[in-house]
Amino acid sequence: MITCLMLPHGLRQLAAIGYLSLPLVLLSTLGNFIDQGRWPQLRTHIYRLLAFTTWVASLVWYLTPLSQQGTGVALLALWALLVLWSCERLIRNLAMERCINREVLLGALAGYLLLGLAAGLLFSGLETVAPGSFAAGRSLEGPVLRWQGATPDPASPVWTVDFVELNYFAFVTLTTTGYGDIHPVTPQTQMLCVLVAITGTVYLAMVMGLLISRYTARDVEDDLEN
Repeated sequence: MITCLMLPHGLRQLAAIGYLSLPLVLLSTLGNFIDQGRWPQLRTHIYRLLAFTTWVASLVWYLTPLSQQGTGVALLALWALLVLWSCERLIRNLAMERCINREVLLGALAGYLLLGLAAGLLFSGLETVAPGSFAAGRSLEGPVLRWQGATPDPASPVWTVDFVELNYFAFVTLTTTGYGDIHPVTPQTQMLCVLVAITGTVYLAMVMGLLISRYTARDVEDDLEN
């Protein structure tokens, strides 16, 4: 999806295919049973249902005309819940690994990229639901959302919109870089940016703690064997 967003204007909409497939990817990779018991299995079934519902809501939103932007409200709530729950399940899976290998490192990286891509989708959905939620600074030419034509067509579906600027801003917020070329305007978007920044920091702290503890445990086991 990041590669698609780097394509020339007019081809970046291919990233919509990646966003549509993302809930299905989460369903297939994180939808497995982690713990035994009736309650953990029930939570897994609910997670699977949430992932499938999010996929349906994403499909409806991408096919919805811009004049009916209110359909993105449900998508915002579903994606926020799915991403937070997915990160929780990912961290639990990483905690069960006894050694650090390539798959574990790639899984940790995938979780961080998931946060950034999901934040980009949340920002984009919020901007379509409430236009003017984000504003571009003087250093950024053009609007925050780009259109295929000179002006937005209310009859055009959402997938025709170019969300590259808000996806870029999502990763800037996640890494707490803050270049200042895009900034939130409304209190809702400001608090959402705060939550994204806090989530990214907490995720890194938890994952780094798990990885370091696994390295330490392996060194202790090696010393005991020697």
